[in-house]
Amino acid sequence: MNIALPKGRLGEIVYQILEEAGYPCPVIREENRKLVFENQAVGVRYFWVKPSDVAIYVERAAADVGIAGKDILLECQPEVYELLDLGVGKCRMCVAGKRDFRDHRDRTLRVATKFPKTASSYYSAQSRDIDIIKLHGSIELAPLLGLSDVIVDIVETGKTLLENDLEVKETIVPISARLIANKVSYKFKYEKITRLCCRVDEYCRENREADQ
Repeated sequence: MNIALPKGRLGEIVYQILEEAGYPCPVIREENRKLVFENQAVGVRYFWVKPSDVAIYVERAAADVGIAGKDILLECQPEVYELLDLGVGKCRMCVAGKRDFRDHRDRTLRVATKFPKTASSYYSAQSRDIDIIKLHGSIELAPLLGLSDVIVDIVETGKTLLENDLEVKETIVPISARLIANKVSYKFKYEKITRLCCRVDEYCRENREADQ
């Protein structure tokens, strides 16, 4: 099974879950510059990719399964199966703005975001007229300089918003890491993928119960 892991802190957490669930690959913890790691004994091959690319690798069958944030799945809407919520990497997709901002529906709302599809879908459901301003970084700066009225972005602790005199106005959806599978792989490797999914789910459940 080819498994796409997101680079960074989330990927390290997710790999530990997979390792504990019975899919270890010791070489992945060694100091090296490799991108692909294989353990033939348990039948897995891992590779690191940019978090926003995981769904593409899975959709295009370069990976059988992968772990992607719900934010990526909502924005990219890849043709994959979402199998399991791992309950890690928790945060939320929110609308935020300046503390004194009040929305007036008689004018177009200017929305700065890295997630234009998610923002459009959210406001479309409210029949709200918006102007999407797509940015790639420093989203919090947009309302401070008058570029936008609000932002739609990922909020984890809210500290960055607080430090910039911004606040959450609305929560759109909770976000966490999801186990996804390629649709063809799921059909032809059903037993292997289902076994992995069950083991990971069992491990995550046991951990949650231990923390309670």
